[in-house]
Amino acid sequence: MCIQYSLHSIKTSAIQQPEYPIIVHNALTFSSQAFNRSEPKLSISHSFVFGRPCMLKLCSRSLLCLALLIGLAEIPAQAADSPDARPAEWAQPVEKDYNLYQMSPTLYRSSLPDGAALPLLTKLRIGTVITFLPESDKRWLSTPGIEQVQLPYRTNHVDDSDILRALRAVQAAEAKGPVLMHCKHGSDRTGLVAAMYRVVVQGWSKEDALNEMTEGGFGDSHHFKDGVRYMMQADVDKLRVALANGDCSTSVFALCSLESWVNSTTTTRHLDPQVVLPER
Repeated sequence: MCIQYSLHSIKTSAIQQPEYPIIVHNALTFSSQAFNRSEPKLSISHSFVFGRPCMLKLCSRSLLCLALLIGLAEIPAQAADSPDARPAEWAQPVEKDYNLYQMSPTLYRSSLPDGAALPLLTKLRIGTVITFLPESDKRWLSTPGIEQVQLPYRTNHVDDSDILRALRAVQAAEAKGPVLMHCKHGSDRTGLVAAMYRVVVQGWSKEDALNEMTEGGFGDSHHFKDGVRYMMQADVDKLRVALANGDCSTSVFALCSLESWVNSTTTTRHLDPQVVLPER
């Protein structure tokens, strides 16, 4: 009588029998949640019983059972880190040292690479590297044939124009071949653009994109709070329309929209001979 499935807090009780006192220890073992959020939690409790005549024998059996239970409880946690347990639609790990993941056949995400990553980029046939950092990639990227795109932004000051500019750059680069986008850690700025790419371009729900962003193993959760805040208030339909129409923002009152309107008006006046400017 080695294993009993129950849900009890840690406690010890003495049960007096006519011949031998029996000590029953009930201990709640680990509770591990499977990586898939839809799976229920696994909670296992074990009980081991000691009787005076066979204490050593039962004790050794109980310890063996305890070891087995601990091993079983750790299986879901280990499975969560294995590629087999990771949802197939999520970005898949390529190189841990650079936090490098593959989102699609033509799109990768990572932390800041260095010169040692160049052979890997060549192997992956990367044709464009997009950075969201204020520093250029020229100091480490000098490989001929790899285009560099720099789109610096901050997640705590992000707006629709930043996201549209990034998504448009990714799509344009994908038309030429595989693309790598990165920031410093590969979690906050890259994570937000990746999540918005999932939603706006690939048609994912916000919930699914946020789950991948926050639970995909890309970095500490405190890096995501600004990105999550933006995603929750973003109007996905307006972003899709703006992306399709080539608009710089979802709002006509955005600074980039006003600048575009002023530039187009000035150009039209210079090109159209029918437009007569007022005399001063």
